[in-house]
Amino acid sequence: MDLKAYKTFQKIVSTGSFNRAAEELNYAQSTVTMQIQKLEAELGVQLLERGKQIVLTEAGRLFHEQGRQILKDIERLESDLAELHTGDAGSVRIGVTDPTATYRLPGLLKTFLNRYPRVEVEVEIAGTQVLSERLLRGELDWALCSAPELGTGLYFEPLFTERFLLLLQEGHPLAASPRITPEDLREHRILITATHCPYRKKLESVLQEFGGSPLHTMVIGSMVALKDYVAAGLGIALVPAVMLNPVPPGTVSRQLAGTGIDMSCGILCKTAEYPLIRSSAKLYHFLRQELMEQSASS
Repeated sequence: MDLKAYKTFQKIVSTGSFNRAAEELNYAQSTVTMQIQKLEAELGVQLLERGKQIVLTEAGRLFHEQGRQILKDIERLESDLAELHTGDAGSVRIGVTDPTATYRLPGLLKTFLNRYPRVEVEVEIAGTQVLSERLLRGELDWALCSAPELGTGLYFEPLFTERFLLLLQEGHPLAASPRITPEDLREHRILITATHCPYRKKLESVLQEFGGSPLHTMVIGSMVALKDYVAAGLGIALVPAVMLNPVPPGTVSRQLAGTGIDMSCGILCKTAEYPLIRSSAKLYHFLRQELMEQSASS
């Protein structure tokens, strides 16, 4: 059945006239007449009785009443397909590392979903290595994390720099030092993240440049939890600055002198799937702009 002809039929019924239907649809009257004749021939029934007034036949009345919901469903489907094509609807599976997942993403995601309520977003929180593996298996569309290891077959686009500060208890011996260096850390317990964590690898690399890794360490499996363990007096830690606004009660933050501990973070996806499309692209462009603006203003 020709959908245009069906819409023309409904317009004739609602206006009560072939002429008015033609005007509202911006058709020639002959086009309207031809569409209805074709529709009736296709259905094998007469839908309208022509005369001074347009009257529905019994078949026409049934066709009109039961067809209105069908038309609404079709129009809704057309709208859904159009939004899916433009990215205004659809689903996106993203992976995010902390602290971005906890401190940056919630507010940004709320703004995005208010703007695009028909986009469904699924968030997986894990480390860069795990997210890289899930991307390669096709379980995620893209990730927001640190740079992956070389040779992974993934595309990485830096968006912002994660700045790190040294967090200590207020009464810690180093808290009163005007300048803290990597050498100073060797005499104190350092709270570090898990072995596979890129932040830990970067910290160990920096410390090795200044005479080797610390002698006293304690592994804390969560980056976000580090500040609570520092506050409890279990050691000192390098933590992302975004986690220290405000600084936890009973602690102080300091710059670690002479290091390049800051890390680049950005978008990670399969090389073959860049540039992203549809709803994935919508969310990517939104977060890209917001995160780069935040980085520029900090």
